[in-house]
Amino acid sequence: MSEKKFATAINCMDGRTQLPVNEYMKKKYRVDYVDTITEPGPNGILASNKDLAAVESIKRRVAISTGKHGSKNIAIVGHHDCAGNPVDKDTHFIHVRNAMKTVKSWGFNADIIGLWVDENWKVSEVKP
Repeated sequence: MSEKKFATAINCMDGRTQLPVNEYMKKKYRVDYVDTITEPGPNGILASNKDLAAVESIKRRVAISTGKHGSKNIAIVGHHDCAGNPVDKDTHFIHVRNAMKTVKSWGFNADIIGLWVDENWKVSEVKP
C-alpha cells in the first residue's frame, strides 16, 4: 500500500472556506489529506507579523505538517467577507502575498501558494 500524501492550508477559521480549499488542494496536488491550520484572518496575521504568539503558533503547526506528514505544498488563504481580516479584496491580495513571503522565510522544503476564495466560494490562485 502506498503512503498517503499531505498538503497544508493556512486557512481562515470561517467554516465556509474549508471544503472548497481542501478540495482545491487535493485536486491540484493530488494529495489524500490537507492539514488545515486555522486562525481568524491568517493572511492578515502573517502579513503584519505583529501578533508574534499567533505567528509562532502557525509556524509550529506548519512544522508538524511538513516534518511529520511530509507536506510539500503550503497554501495561505484569504477570502471574501472575512470577519477576522475585514478588508477589501485588493488588500486581501496584498496580505496573501506578504504572508507568502513570511512563510517562505521560515525555510520549509515546500512550495507556497496564495489562494483567494470569492463570494461564490470558488478558489483561485493569487499570483506572487
